[in-house]
Amino acid sequence: MSAEYAIATEELVKVYGAKVAVDRLNLRVAEGEVFGFLGPNGAGKTTTILMLLGLTEPTSGSARVYGNDPTREPLKVKRIAGYLPEKVGFYDDMTAKQNLEYTAALNGIPVEVAEKKIEELLKLVGLADVAEHKVGTFSHGMKQRLGIADVMVKDPKIAFFDEPTAGIDPEGTDQVLTLIKSMAKRGVTIVISSHQLHQVQKVCTRVGIMANGRLVAEGSVDELGRQVIGGGKFRIEVQVSQPSDRLVNAIKGVKGVGNVEVNGDRLLISCDEDIRAQIARVIVDSESLLVQMKIEEYSLDDIYLRYFRES
Repeated sequence: MSAEYAIATEELVKVYGAKVAVDRLNLRVAEGEVFGFLGPNGAGKTTTILMLLGLTEPTSGSARVYGNDPTREPLKVKRIAGYLPEKVGFYDDMTAKQNLEYTAALNGIPVEVAEKKIEELLKLVGLADVAEHKVGTFSHGMKQRLGIADVMVKDPKIAFFDEPTAGIDPEGTDQVLTLIKSMAKRGVTIVISSHQLHQVQKVCTRVGIMANGRLVAEGSVDELGRQVIGGGKFRIEVQVSQPSDRLVNAIKGVKGVGNVEVNGDRLLISCDEDIRAQIARVIVDSESLLVQMKIEEYSLDDIYLRYFRES
């Protein structure tokens, strides 16, 4: 497997008794990606993450995290990876700062370096004012934000988040997602396991959908939308001042256009690729007024539901 990927698996399998939790998973995640791992409970998402972290061994197949084998080289993986589980655990009788100091010490970060880094991270996650408060007094959302600081204190190359917004109110959810995006901007590869589709769509560059231990779909939201909903096509919506038959026929004559539906002053154009520039030129040449044009955006919820309904 090539070391150019942050994550690469080959026919990865995990079996618990008679249950196949992960079934021949072939996954590639590029360095710097924000990858959304989607699927219902029991789909195999968390089990995959645990194998990638070296916290459970695969039954067969192989995995690499930045070229390291999590089974044979778990310490190498743990040095470069951060992990925020669904149920984040801290020492409730210790302060936020003390918890982060403990993590820094476990990772061999010198005290003088750790002190400055922890101060910066607590500001970043919005907990500077409660740095000396015991974590047992924190809300779930505050613990999640502290968990992100805990992941960041070791400057990981890759970070895994398992249901990072579960049980958090909308304001807290936005804060957590903003922090995850800030990590990505620093060059950290991110893997988010979640069933909160709308939230995943806000931050992920690519997604993979798992069902019954198998990766059943993978790609950007637009790619999956075209594959699962659009039959492999783009859909462009155009609003014009006067949608005449002459204009519709002219658009149908553009190379790559499959179909044109007329609804009042709006045209819905199915095509093989993004040909907005060509369509705009035809509209102008026909002396119609182009009011607006947009390529149809696909909802991850629609993709997810359509896939499972058809399967």
